[in-house]
Amino acid sequence: MKERFQDQNFRLSHFQTNVWIICPTCLKKATAKVDYVEKHAKLSCLHCGYNKETSICDLYMAANGYFGAELWLKAPFKDEVFWAFNFEHLLYLESYISANLREHKDRSHYTLLEKLPKFYHLAKNREALLKLIEKLKNKN
Repeated sequence: MKERFQDQNFRLSHFQTNVWIICPTCLKKATAKVDYVEKHAKLSCLHCGYNKETSICDLYMAANGYFGAELWLKAPFKDEVFWAFNFEHLLYLESYISANLREHKDRSHYTLLEKLPKFYHLAKNREALLKLIEKLKNKN
C-alpha cells in the first residue's frame, strides 16, 4: 500500500482523448482517439481490423462518445460503476485509492478527484477497489 499521494490537479479531460473501448464488431479491446484541433475522431481495433473515422464539431467529449462505444475499463462496484478511460487513468485512480495520505494543493474545484463519486474516496472501499483495479489491469 502506498503511503502518500500528491494530487496533480488533472481534470477528466486529461485522459479523454485516447480511450480504451469495446470493439463494436469483435468485442475485444479497441481504441478511440480524438483530435480537437483537427476536429477528427478515429476508432481502431487491432484484433479484427475494424476502423471508423468521423469529423467532430465543437463538442468536446471523451473519444468513445463520438462512436457511442462502451468503455473497456469498466466494472460494477456495489450499486455503482467503476471506470477509467485508459491505462494511465486507471493507474492514477489506483495511486489515489491506495494512498493512506492524500495531499491536495491549489485545487480549483474542477479536478478529476474532486468530481469522483463518494465511493472512490472511502477507506472502507479501498481493498475491494484495489482488487477490482487489479482485475481491470489484467483484462485481455
